[in-house]
Amino acid sequence: MPALTGVSLDEYLETSYSPDCDYLEGEILERNVGEYDHSRLQMLLSRYLSNREDQWGILVLPEQRVQVKAKRFRVPDITVLKGPPPTGGIVTEPPFLCIEILSRDDRVEDTQDKIDDYRSFGVPYVWVVNPRTRRAHVYTAEGIREVKDGVLTTRDPDISVALSEIESR
Repeated sequence: MPALTGVSLDEYLETSYSPDCDYLEGEILERNVGEYDHSRLQMLLSRYLSNREDQWGILVLPEQRVQVKAKRFRVPDITVLKGPPPTGGIVTEPPFLCIEILSRDDRVEDTQDKIDDYRSFGVPYVWVVNPRTRRAHVYTAEGIREVKDGVLTTRDPDISVALSEIESR
């Protein structure tokens, strides 16, 4: 995936990309999206979570820019906030949960860089889900764990998502 380099922060913030791109200190990185499995699971997870926003006291935002450092912006597949929506259109405080849905072309190193950015920014939960195998990993301050029972969870609020309940065709 070719990167566009030498882009100013102002240019990135003033430009609409489709799909939106990550910005890493002057470099625009395209995200791997557009495959059926990825898109379908992103929509289903977003819908499942957004249908429970009031119950769990969360706000679900697909493909929302998150400023993880002064000159680093990530665009998680799904961002979950506790509390009010962002002011100014960009999330500048650590979200409660960032969800990355793997695409066939995602590289382990690139995905790990995203996870590291989220965790160092203070995101308490990062879920990484493979839409083809439905295998998932949860990253927290305690470390990484593979989800063996197929249920992704958080605490405070107690979110629980059984991947088997997320319909897929």
